[in-house]
Amino acid sequence: MNTNTETIVAIASAPGAGGVGIVRLSGPQARLIAETVCTRPLAPRIAHYARFRDADGTLLDDGIALYFAGPASFTGEDVAELQAHGSPVVLRQLVARCVALGARQARPGEFSERAFLNGKLDLAQAEAIADLIAAGDVQAARAARRSLDGVFSRRVAALMEALLAIRVHVEAAIDFADEPLETLGGADLRARLDAAIAQLAQLQREAARGQKLRDGLHVVLVGPPNAGKSSLLNALAGSERAIVTEHAGTTRDLLRETIRIDGVELTLVDTAGLREAGDAIEAEGIRRARSEAGRADLALAVLDARDPGAGRAAVADGIAGVPQVLWLHNKADLLAPGPQPAADDVLQVSAKTGLGLDQLHARLLALSGAGDPGEGSFSARARHVQALALAHEQLGRAGAELQVERLELAAEALARAHAALGEVGGRLSADGLLGHIFSSFCIGK
Repeated sequence: MNTNTETIVAIASAPGAGGVGIVRLSGPQARLIAETVCTRPLAPRIAHYARFRDADGTLLDDGIALYFAGPASFTGEDVAELQAHGSPVVLRQLVARCVALGARQARPGEFSERAFLNGKLDLAQAEAIADLIAAGDVQAARAARRSLDGVFSRRVAALMEALLAIRVHVEAAIDFADEPLETLGGADLRARLDAAIAQLAQLQREAARGQKLRDGLHVVLVGPPNAGKSSLLNALAGSERAIVTEHAGTTRDLLRETIRIDGVELTLVDTAGLREAGDAIEAEGIRRARSEAGRADLALAVLDARDPGAGRAAVADGIAGVPQVLWLHNKADLLAPGPQPAADDVLQVSAKTGLGLDQLHARLLALSGAGDPGEGSFSARARHVQALALAHEQLGRAGAELQVERLELAAEALARAHAALGEVGGRLSADGLLGHIFSSFCIGK
């Protein structure tokens, strides 16, 4: 249990459609300060009608006051909430009154940080609060809610428990170095490690989907000149964002556009056509295009439908490192009638007429994770995905070391995997990481 001697205060919720705003206090003086403002005693977990007054007795507003005694509160400390129906000006007056009575203005995310430090929730759950607030659609909100409820955290904790048992077995075997591992249960140990690796691989896939739901999809449009990349960007954005001409090399720099498809956010980046550059400016644009492709989740490879083979050859090097590629045969309206070659990663589209754009929208939704809304899905962040990847790498190394009975090296790899999983819930996180994470929260959360 973290012991804070300071009481913090912030506007937790500004007046919404119903005109209700909330000022929240947390800390040892929360009850006393709230009772002073309300000029009446507050019993735990009972809604009290109160008149909020300034130091000279001036009525600031009236509303509802609530008091929650720690540790049975969100932060684990004494918490008080003043629910007013005044304007933001009145809420600021209430905060100023609380500060005059000894409270301190809360930092962004400090309420959630105290909840984490007091063991009320782990770091992944704390981050889910911010994800829930920022959710752009129903599915992202539900995924964040499941993370807040501990779905992700419990999966990680179960893996950590399994790894701990494996580590104990390996450490015990080290003490009997003269005995072959097989006589000490080596086959069972390897089977348990394989099971843990399989569970972690599944968790990685779900976390990657959860990250896409939270962060959206980073999509880069690549292709040879005059394939129609800029026209396609304009069609997806629903506006004339990019300059379109018949002259090759019109796009020289990166053009970013954020769009939403059924609530799912996608960042589209139009790039210079990939070819041998005609001048230094175009060469720099092509260099930036290749660099952007290296950071993308998905490449939309835009080719001229009349000669897609030549286009594929032109962009092959530029998309080599992109995790997923969707081939778009643009200008399909110019093709002669008749059946066209089909493949799972190919779509026939026309930025000019809108042909195939509905299918493209559906494919982008599926690739973002919105097309696979499993009941167990949860929100995740890039740091979670990276921690799981590190754990998976170390477990693979541990398995290799066990095969040749290098137990000390296997134990070291298992310890690193265990530590990586611990970072997800913040059990082993450094103070600097915690400060960075909570500073991105809203004040009052």
